[in-house]
Amino acid sequence: MTRRPRIKDIAERLGVSPATVSRALSDTGLVAEPTLSRIRDAASALDYRPNVSARNLRTRRAMAVLMVVRDVGNPFYLEILKGVEAAARAAGYSVLMGNTENDPDRERQYFDMLRDGHADGMILMTGKLPSAPGYAERLPKGLPVVVALEMIEGSGFPHVQIDNEAAAAEAVRHLIGLGHRRIAHIAGPLPEVMSQRRRDGFRRAMAEAGLAVPDGYEQRGDYLLQTGRTLCRALLDLPEPPTAIFVANDEMAFGAIHELRRSGLDVPGDVSVVGFDDIYLSAALFPPLTTVSQPRAEIGRQAMRLLLRMLSGEALPARPLVLATELKVRGTTAPPRATVSN
Repeated sequence: MTRRPRIKDIAERLGVSPATVSRALSDTGLVAEPTLSRIRDAASALDYRPNVSARNLRTRRAMAVLMVVRDVGNPFYLEILKGVEAAARAAGYSVLMGNTENDPDRERQYFDMLRDGHADGMILMTGKLPSAPGYAERLPKGLPVVVALEMIEGSGFPHVQIDNEAAAAEAVRHLIGLGHRRIAHIAGPLPEVMSQRRRDGFRRAMAEAGLAVPDGYEQRGDYLLQTGRTLCRALLDLPEPPTAIFVANDEMAFGAIHELRRSGLDVPGDVSVVGFDDIYLSAALFPPLTTVSQPRAEIGRQAMRLLLRMLSGEALPARPLVLATELKVRGTTAPPRATVSN
């Protein structure tokens, strides 16, 4: 073919409708196999590429989406970005990263970018709406936003998430099953919903086992490495320090392990540690970190697919999309010794 291949050419070649081809190439998840593979193979054979300039003029869209996170330096987001970008690229969209660092002004600015048309949609991973007085209430209804991993109750936005409470409870039951009875928790930023759910899972598992949570055994963090160090020190300074710590994310778990070793304690010989997230450094730690593994790339793909459906005007299910987790038991957990010294 001498001219640029079009969706219509793929449709005629395969005997399907142009709408079916469009949905397949947009990775909406609405086209089943084997039709999906046939369409992708035909598009590859014809060297089909979306005409982004023409589409932008026709649809008056930016053909870009925002992925907004609280800390772009956290490697946890990298696999999610890969999933978002794969689904976005297949649909002809580019992905812009937004980094809020918990700054209310930045949070508002990214929503302003969306409202002003600099992006067509947003995948929000900060766990909150802009906090400027009255700002959230003034946001237009039906704004194309998908909340991923975090939860914003009452926002009305579609969510892609995991069962944080169940995953946390499973992690703590692992420690209980090893024989630990003095188990502490370093939580995320409360009262954010995700942090609450992980703390609820900790409390549920402890209550089911008939175990008390002494004063000081719950420490409030912010997902940062240095905070893990500081709060672990607070736990070790207790009259009866814990033999195991369940930490709300891997980065704080790294900080806790650093402080334990700085204090001359062995992990897991003296204190066991469980994290949450399974970032790529967790398996490289020595010993490798026992942690809750989230399907990060799939979370990104599913969030982008939901956003594409919103942008096409489809009605979305009211209930969140909940993906499965897995507890990766590695080298930082073991049965407790008789005593722990600080």
